[in-house]
Amino acid sequence: MLEIMSSREQWRWLLRGILVLIALGAVVAFFLSGAEHHLDFATLQSSREWLAVEQATHPWRLAFGFLGLLIAIVLLSLPLLTVMTLAAGAIFGVVEGTVLMSFGSAIGATLVMLASRFVFKDAIRRRFAPRLHKIDAGIERDGAFYLLNIRLVPIFPFFLVNLLMGLTHMRAWTYYWVTQVGMLAGTAVYVNAGTRIAAAKSPAQLVSLPMMVSLALLAVLPFASRWSIRRIRHWRHERRWRKASERS
Repeated sequence: MLEIMSSREQWRWLLRGILVLIALGAVVAFFLSGAEHHLDFATLQSSREWLAVEQATHPWRLAFGFLGLLIAIVLLSLPLLTVMTLAAGAIFGVVEGTVLMSFGSAIGATLVMLASRFVFKDAIRRRFAPRLHKIDAGIERDGAFYLLNIRLVPIFPFFLVNLLMGLTHMRAWTYYWVTQVGMLAGTAVYVNAGTRIAAAKSPAQLVSLPMMVSLALLAVLPFASRWSIRRIRHWRHERRWRKASERS
């Protein structure tokens, strides 16, 4: 039995190593190929006519191609989310662009979280168990609101949250829908900015007064979420107290 368990564990470590090598190889190949220079504001602006024709003739193919590219970018944690968000607005418009970005980024983030859980969880939890117990306690106490608060506060990098949350006990489905909801408003703001690429000569010209107001309102969301969490905790405490009083 011990030999079987040992063999299974060896295969798990081998698979983990293969996944890490594939991911690192893909990232290195991406930067060595210079692909990041072809996925920037200038390229997007110069390609808008071709993209418009492609959108008119093959809308589904372009949409699924964009979605697949977005998921791959998030999965490899490449620094291209801002460009992809602007591209979504320039190519698909506010509504369709927001939908594609919302689903693509949430799916990609969940895949990163699951990969982190499979590759790193056992080893890191053994080494940093006390610190991770605190995070688990926060998730157990506040549930989805704990992750929602993190998503609304843009202090932590997107890819870092994905990696760290894979080390916790949060369910994949909870992580998916909270990520999608928490990032929806910010995504819509940047997608809307992307709709003005045709008239802009530089990324700075994409910034408008409505966009600044929207970003200012987004800054209020973390405080509103914290207030909501406190109210929900208070409501839960009162509910438990009432049930305990009725039983006694």
